[in-house]
Amino acid sequence: MTARSGDGETLRKEIDGFVTYLRAERRLSPRTAAAYRGDLIRLAGFLRRRGRKSAAAVKPGDLEAYLARLRNEGLQSSTVARHGASIRSFYRYFDEIEDARENPSRHLEAPRLWKRVPRTLNRDEVAELLEAPDTRTGLGLRDRAMLELMYGTGLRVSELIGLKLAETEVDEGVVRVRGKGDKHRLVPLTGQAKYWLDRYLKKGRTSLRNPKTRGEVFLNNRGRALSRMGFWKILRKHALTTGLSARVTPHVLRHSFATHLLEGGADLRAVQELLGHASIKTTQIYTEVEREYLKRIHKEYHPRA
Repeated sequence: MTARSGDGETLRKEIDGFVTYLRAERRLSPRTAAAYRGDLIRLAGFLRRRGRKSAAAVKPGDLEAYLARLRNEGLQSSTVARHGASIRSFYRYFDEIEDARENPSRHLEAPRLWKRVPRTLNRDEVAELLEAPDTRTGLGLRDRAMLELMYGTGLRVSELIGLKLAETEVDEGVVRVRGKGDKHRLVPLTGQAKYWLDRYLKKGRTSLRNPKTRGEVFLNNRGRALSRMGFWKILRKHALTTGLSARVTPHVLRHSFATHLLEGGADLRAVQELLGHASIKTTQIYTEVEREYLKRIHKEYHPRA
């Protein structure tokens, strides 16, 4: 890796090599790899102003100063922690290819994070949102099927819009989902999700498709694959109709799915599998939600609460 002295391109090339590794070897999605690159390019700009032109030239103090700068800019601790994680991942990769003597990120401290209880909707609010689309139209059938599928399966929005016809087995009541890291999992459909997905595929999708349509399940009004932003707009439209606009995001539906399962007595490991979490620790945040739910029930119904 060579570059003209002072041109600042060496570190950028090293970052690009890391991003290529993430895509080719770790099989991360383009969006995730781009997020890593964005974090590291921002770091590179900071380091260039300190005269550091390559990964090997960086000192622990440089990285500590960078995270301190982010904190001083008022970024949330979760965002600063994400930047720190990107830096540590980059240097683990760099150590392997360069056999570096010192890893400047080895003792980099992440900010302490408070566990936040995810926002959720109650069952009545979910029902109101699911019933908002006008199912007399093809687009309305599509919207109802998407909302039922997201709440009934806990899919991420990227998994929802990426779903292919070949991965959808409505008769069997399951969908095969490609999650983070290109990992596949089998997710069962609720009765309502199965019903509305079947109606959409037989009536709604046929009215939207055209000769250029491919194998994606959910289409826009031009017969093309629905985009992430397209789904956000659809969700916001129906949330406005129900008066829930300030509280509804794709993740709120996913959180509601997990929370309602646990409130109903589901096993945490089963919820982990359904959500596609690699670690049970990620899923355990929902036990905090369940605890809050139990507190509310106790306060509402106990005679001496």
